[in-house]
Amino acid sequence: MKRYLTLGLCLVVLSCTPVYDVVVAGGGTGGTAAATEAARDGARTLVIESTPWLGGMLTAAGVSAVDGNYRLRGGLFGEFADSLAARYGGYEALKSGWVSNILFNPVVGAQILKNMADKAGVQVRFGTDAEEIIRRKAGGWTLRLSDGSTVRAKVLIDGTELGDVAEIVGAEELQDRVSAQDLTYVAIAKEYDHDVSIPEPEGYDIDLYRSCCDNPLADNRAGFNPYGQQLWSPEMMLSYGRLPDGHLMINWPVFANDYFAEYLDMDAEGRAEVVRKAKLRTLGFIYFLQHELGYRNIGIADDVYPTEDGLPFYPYYREARRIAGRDTMTVDAAKHPYDYDLYTRAVAVGDYPVDHHHVQNPRREELSHLWFGKIPSFSVPMGVLVPVRVEDFLVADKAVSTSWEMNGGTRLQPVVMGLGQAAGALAAIAVKTGRHPSEVPAAEVQSVLLDHGCYLLPFLDLKPSDPGFRQLQEKGVRGEVRGTGRSVGWANETWVNLPEDE
Repeated sequence: MKRYLTLGLCLVVLSCTPVYDVVVAGGGTGGTAAATEAARDGARTLVIESTPWLGGMLTAAGVSAVDGNYRLRGGLFGEFADSLAARYGGYEALKSGWVSNILFNPVVGAQILKNMADKAGVQVRFGTDAEEIIRRKAGGWTLRLSDGSTVRAKVLIDGTELGDVAEIVGAEELQDRVSAQDLTYVAIAKEYDHDVSIPEPEGYDIDLYRSCCDNPLADNRAGFNPYGQQLWSPEMMLSYGRLPDGHLMINWPVFANDYFAEYLDMDAEGRAEVVRKAKLRTLGFIYFLQHELGYRNIGIADDVYPTEDGLPFYPYYREARRIAGRDTMTVDAAKHPYDYDLYTRAVAVGDYPVDHHHVQNPRREELSHLWFGKIPSFSVPMGVLVPVRVEDFLVADKAVSTSWEMNGGTRLQPVVMGLGQAAGALAAIAVKTGRHPSEVPAAEVQSVLLDHGCYLLPFLDLKPSDPGFRQLQEKGVRGEVRGTGRSVGWANETWVNLPEDE
C-alpha cells in the first residue's frame, strides 16, 4: 500500500511541476537577453536568479559603463541604450565619464532590463538557484530549486557569470586556458557634503595603490603598468566612470581595485574567500582615496545597492569557463574573417579591442601582449552557443566557445547581450519546431534576429533603421558582399564601402 501511495504522490508532483519551454539559469547580461528574446518569440520562459536584479555585469556587478558597440546599436542592446538615453535626456547625457559613451546608474539599468523582460512575458524568480539539474530521458531537464520547488525545461540556458551550469550538465570545456583574468569588485561611490572616511580595512597596503594616479606618493613600486608610465591626474581618474547623475563607478585598472585569483576551479568556500579579499582590495582603494589623497567626502553610495556594505551583489568576473562549442571564435578569425566560414553563421557583433586584465597576475609581464590587442570589428557565429555533445542546452553569457585570448573581446557587455539574444531566438525556434537547438540552421536564427533589428555582421554602411540594411546583412552572411575591417584607435570598424574621405 505504501509503495502505491508513494508512486501516486510522485505522479501528482510531476503533474504539478511547471513545464517551461525555456529556463534560463542565471539572469546575467546574456541570460536576461536570452530570456527576453525567447519570450518575445512565443516561448514560455523562466529566469532563476540568485540576486534581486537582472542584468549581471551591467547592473548587479556594477559595470555600468558600456564597452564598445556605440555605432553598432542593434537588437536588444539598441533598445536598452535607447531607453537609457530617454531616461537621461539623450545620448550626449550618457557621455558623462570618459571611459565610455554610454554610462548609467546600475539601478536605472536594472529597472530597464526588468521592464523589457516583463513586457516580453518572462517569469522571474529572484533569490533562487538551481540546486540540482537532471537530464530527462524523454528530453529536456528537471531543475530542483533552492526555494524547494521543481520546474521542467525543454531547453535550458546557462546565463550565469561563470558558466557553472555548463559544468553541472557536463558540457565539455575548452582546455586552452592560460590564466584567469583579474576580477574587480566594483564600487559605486558618490560625493557627500561631509566626511565619510572609513577605518583602515584589513590587510591595507599603501603600495598597492600609490601609483594609481599622478600624486606625491606615486613611485610605480607596484610593478608593471600596461598603460604606460604616464599617470593620469586624480581628477581624470575619478571622472573615468562618472555616471550621468554624478555617481562614480570605481573600476580603475591602474593599481586600484583589480584583483587576481584563479577562481574558476574553486569550490564555493574558496570563491567566497576570493570575494572577501576582492572587497577588501576595493575598500583599501577607497581608504587610499580618502586618507592619502584627501577625498574624505567620497564614499560608497548609500542609494544604489540594497546590500549591507553598499557594494554590488558580486564582483565583475572577466572570465568564465568556456564550453567546447560547435564553433569556436578566435582572434585570427576576427582578424581574417574570410579565411574561415564562421561569418556565414554570424549572430552577434563587437568592435572593442581584445582587452585582457592581468596587472595583478604574477605572470603579468609574460601576458603583457594581451592588453588591447588590435583587431577589426568582428562577428561571432551561432555555434559558440551550442556545446558539442549536450543536447537541449545553450550558453548565453561569457562561457561561450571562444579561445582564451578572444574572450578578451567577446566578454564585453554588448557582445554578450547580442549572443544572449541569439541564444533566446535559437531556443524558441527549437521548441516551436520540435528540434534540438543543434539541428536548427543558423539562417533561421539570423532571420529572426534581422526581424528584430540586430546586426549579424559589423558593417557600418547602414544602420538597422536604414532601407536596405537587412538585404546588406543577408548578402554579407551569404558571402555575396565582403567588408573591409580596420583598427582605428578604439573605434574598430568594418565597411563594405570605405567612406570617400579615406
